[in-house]
Amino acid sequence: MAAAHRLGDDPIPEVVRAAAQGSDPELVWRNELGGLTFRIADRFIKWNPRSTAIDLAYERDRLEWISPRHPAPRPIAWGEDHTAQWMVTAALPGDCAVGDTWRARRSVAIAAIATGLRALHAIPIDEFPDHWTSQVWVGQRSERLGPAPSVEHRVLVHGDACAPNTLINDAGDWVGHVDFGDLAIGDRWADLAIASLSLDWNFGEGHHDELFDAYGIEPDTERIGYYRALWDAES
Repeated sequence: MAAAHRLGDDPIPEVVRAAAQGSDPELVWRNELGGLTFRIADRFIKWNPRSTAIDLAYERDRLEWISPRHPAPRPIAWGEDHTAQWMVTAALPGDCAVGDTWRARRSVAIAAIATGLRALHAIPIDEFPDHWTSQVWVGQRSERLGPAPSVEHRVLVHGDACAPNTLINDAGDWVGHVDFGDLAIGDRWADLAIASLSLDWNFGEGHHDELFDAYGIEPDTERIGYYRALWDAES
């Protein structure tokens, strides 16, 4: 999940210090499970303790596939030991869509989020590895939720389309996405349901229809409800 979490005084892991080569790593993100993301000059390093049960290899493999096709971080280096996994990627231009600038210009940010999702959903899926979808929540089914709604258009799904995972340039244009560990094939509503929900956390309530209008789609309450419940149950 890409909900915002306060940056604490987390110790800098030794592998991060080594990758920094004398620079001061800047902690830019801390997820709810203790995973840390640092910026080091023109690179980012994501460090994830084994205790999170998240396998960064999923994201590494997906970034290698998506980065030639879409603005996404390019993996540079990778490592793991018995305590953690870590990955170094090239930085992308732009800023997080929920930074202070864009909280004050919500309509611009929401339009950019919609543009980015349309671009991702338009990527051809013929060469996407079939088994990857079953590894993540989009490919799961829950007996409690009953049958999944039919999928009218199978698209490339980000899988964690929360607003902070969209990058925007100074002009307010969408320029890329980050956090591709749940990339899959599925219904575009798997992204739209979560993207709209995340607007509540980051911009306050009342912006769902603005996102759907910018994307160019009418709200589908059945699919929105299903994919939010599945995400909550399986992600």
